[in-house]
Amino acid sequence: MLNVRRYAAYTWLISIPLLLCMQIVNAAHLPEFTELVKETSAAVVNISTTQKIKTAFSHLPDGFEMPEFPKGSPFGELFKHFLDQDDSGPRYRDSKSLGSGFVISEDGYVLTNYHVVQNADEIIVRLSDRRELVAEVIGEDKRSDIALLKIDANNLPVVKIGKSSDLEVGEWVLAIGSPFGFDHSATAGIVSAKGRSLPRENYVPFIQTDVAINPGNSGGPLFNQAGEVVGVNSQIYSRTGGYMGLSFAIPIEVAMDVADQLKTTGKVSRGWLGVLIQDVTLDLAESFGMDQPRGALVAKVLPDSPAENAGIKVGDVIVEFDGKDVHSSSGLPPIVGSSKVGVEIPVDVIRSGKRKVVKVKLGELPEEEKRASRGEPEAEKVNRIGIGVVELNEDQLTELEIDGGVLVNHVVNGTASRSGIREGDIILSIDNKPVKNVKQFQRMVEGLAAGKAVAFLLQRNGSPTFLAVKVPEDE
Repeated sequence: MLNVRRYAAYTWLISIPLLLCMQIVNAAHLPEFTELVKETSAAVVNISTTQKIKTAFSHLPDGFEMPEFPKGSPFGELFKHFLDQDDSGPRYRDSKSLGSGFVISEDGYVLTNYHVVQNADEIIVRLSDRRELVAEVIGEDKRSDIALLKIDANNLPVVKIGKSSDLEVGEWVLAIGSPFGFDHSATAGIVSAKGRSLPRENYVPFIQTDVAINPGNSGGPLFNQAGEVVGVNSQIYSRTGGYMGLSFAIPIEVAMDVADQLKTTGKVSRGWLGVLIQDVTLDLAESFGMDQPRGALVAKVLPDSPAENAGIKVGDVIVEFDGKDVHSSSGLPPIVGSSKVGVEIPVDVIRSGKRKVVKVKLGELPEEEKRASRGEPEAEKVNRIGIGVVELNEDQLTELEIDGGVLVNHVVNGTASRSGIREGDIILSIDNKPVKNVKQFQRMVEGLAAGKAVAFLLQRNGSPTFLAVKVPEDE
């Protein structure tokens, strides 16, 4: 019994240094950011903006007139005070906001977010040496959320520019900025994902991280472990307004391209293909004869667009653009947007199950894209897939900017409803064959092979979309 106790005691004593060694080894694998912060923080700046805003009661309400008071009456002064009505006109108040940025050239060019300086009447850049300088806006780009500023200074510390394309998911990154006005705050985390597409931000393939980003961090740099800027911190996903573990940065290649264009031309030019696209689902891949879902499915080709001129068709699946693989629909807009306007580019598509190369000369992305609306007419019997359709008249076809199609007037519980077809949808094609009228549509539906997934092209609320409809087995 004594020997057993001694053995246990010896084992416990030996295990202590082993545990300490393990802790040291684990600690050695954690990143060290102290030198990185020392080397890079001098090029990070605080940005404060002031915007003059009219006070809420700068004008009297409609139908309300200022009562007449005797000269010198305190009531007259009281009304003027609260309604801002005096001889000098409407009153204004200063609205202030904070953000971050970083110096990209020794002669004073500073990069930040568009939303940090949007509508600002005055922009103050505070350097790491506490100098405060008024900044001039060289250019802004709302689509990428990038703004280029210039301050009157020389021999400034500058950041090193890296490549976000070299980042790996799981790699450590560091952000420096001014959250809530606390200058030069450093926070670290890892790259959570790359190439994220966010709502209304189709032309930026965001870097997703779990770096703590809060109000005031916007416009600040995201560094890799080599001390190179790989992104511009731009957005967070939050239910509360504060950090919740999802942060998004603009890739530095996108930001620098925008900055260069703003500096040289004052505006940003992006490539435009002229298609509306969607993802390829498993069922749609089967209906198009593809071995797996991939690429961007063309749901609509806009009239007089580069895509129409090149011969791209509705139902084509774009799988490669200018030598770059297109894995999903969200991956195509950033590639197209960063491509040169007026240059002929090879586009690989899958059409009717076969791969084909189309040459496209890109146009310049217009400010706004046209949107169609839809019309209303009368009903028709339900068919084997569970929908009733009606004709569209000439006025409706013209208004919707389509050559043919039928309107879904009635949907019953069945294969079409399970596939997502709804009342009010306009069916434009089946299996890439255009639908001209109700009679032809019914013949096409009756001729569909039982048990097969077939691609239906719809127009819904002015936007085209493909749905895969599984044709029911014949009874």
